[in-house]
Amino acid sequence: MLLVADVGNTNVVFALFDGKEIRSRWRIATDPRRTGDQYAVWLTQLLTLEGIGRDEIKQFIIGSVVPRAIHNLTVLSEKYFGVTPMVAGEGAAEWGVTLDVDEPRTVGADRVLNAIAAHAKYEGDLILIDFGTATTFDAVDFTGAYKGGIIAPGINLSLDALVGNTAKLPRIAIEAPRTTSVIGRNTEDQMLIGVFWGYVAMMEGLIAKMREEIGRPAKVVATGGLAILFDKHTQMFDAVDSDLTLEGLSILAGRVSA
Repeated sequence: MLLVADVGNTNVVFALFDGKEIRSRWRIATDPRRTGDQYAVWLTQLLTLEGIGRDEIKQFIIGSVVPRAIHNLTVLSEKYFGVTPMVAGEGAAEWGVTLDVDEPRTVGADRVLNAIAAHAKYEGDLILIDFGTATTFDAVDFTGAYKGGIIAPGINLSLDALVGNTAKLPRIAIEAPRTTSVIGRNTEDQMLIGVFWGYVAMMEGLIAKMREEIGRPAKVVATGGLAILFDKHTQMFDAVDSDLTLEGLSILAGRVSA
């Protein structure tokens, strides 16, 4: 079986692939100080609950936007699974796609992994939106080349900044406004309208500008936790694909073992 680790700024998502299917997935807060031993205690218990032995893990691949986390995950893999891990974008797990940007080395691993997986699943030019700590917009052309994109503050970051820098505004959960009106009648509704519909307006505007610049029809594929929320209340996305980054890791690992 293949174990993958998608290390984001907020969470590390582990997923266990049995062939091309995800058998299990687990999430833990990102902490670069967490040791390989600590990961092992937590992950071994979860594997046991699934009836999976450590010796069944034959491959391990890491995709990380937090470089400091890679060492401890390497210790986890080598010490507890007896497997030398692959690191996405390095060595045998080199991307294998064109990064047509000014500074290819600065492109986040998650964004390239999304591009790899999306090109494998969807035809033509693509605009990928990933709702993470930041919200990223990426352009992938019909050949699979990564052409660049946009980095915007994540919706949680925007809300934290709003609440943290005002004395009287309450902390609210991110959800669709309870009213169809964009003129709120109370403070909480006004905040929901500003955060939700303000974010929708930003996305619609950026998608329109990207499509205009691409100059060809482009499908919009969304991933990340909040993609489903926005998909329920707008018509922006052609597809929502929650496991895009994990599948990109699986594709890279498959190329190595082929």
